[in-house]
Amino acid sequence: MTHEMILVALLPKDRFKGSIMTIKSDDTAKLESNAAIVKAYWAANISILIKLLSIWFIVSFGAGIIFVEELNSFTFMGFPLGFWFAQQGSIYVFVILIFIYASHMHKLEKMFGISDDDEVDSYDLDNGGAS
Repeated sequence: MTHEMILVALLPKDRFKGSIMTIKSDDTAKLESNAAIVKAYWAANISILIKLLSIWFIVSFGAGIIFVEELNSFTFMGFPLGFWFAQQGSIYVFVILIFIYASHMHKLEKMFGISDDDEVDSYDLDNGGAS
């Protein structure tokens, strides 16, 4: 498997279509460097996902099932707190985590130079990147 094939396998095809076209060359060092950048990006992305989904798991499973008896000694909006977390709280936390994820991904994409703020308008996926 060539370095070019490895890089293409690492890139999400719909997002980096233009990048794959510009990276194709015989310069092995450039391909290895780009592959390392892509690996670092996805490692950071997966790290963010694992942290946020762990928080959601702890809130939904922990507060809604495991610690429900202890939390039910408190009330929130007239309901036992454990019941509220099982029915509503984990959903609210999940929605908040979506916004946190979007914020972190925006920062991560800017850090790796793949921010889509200005690229989407001038990038034509159907014509292979030509605008």
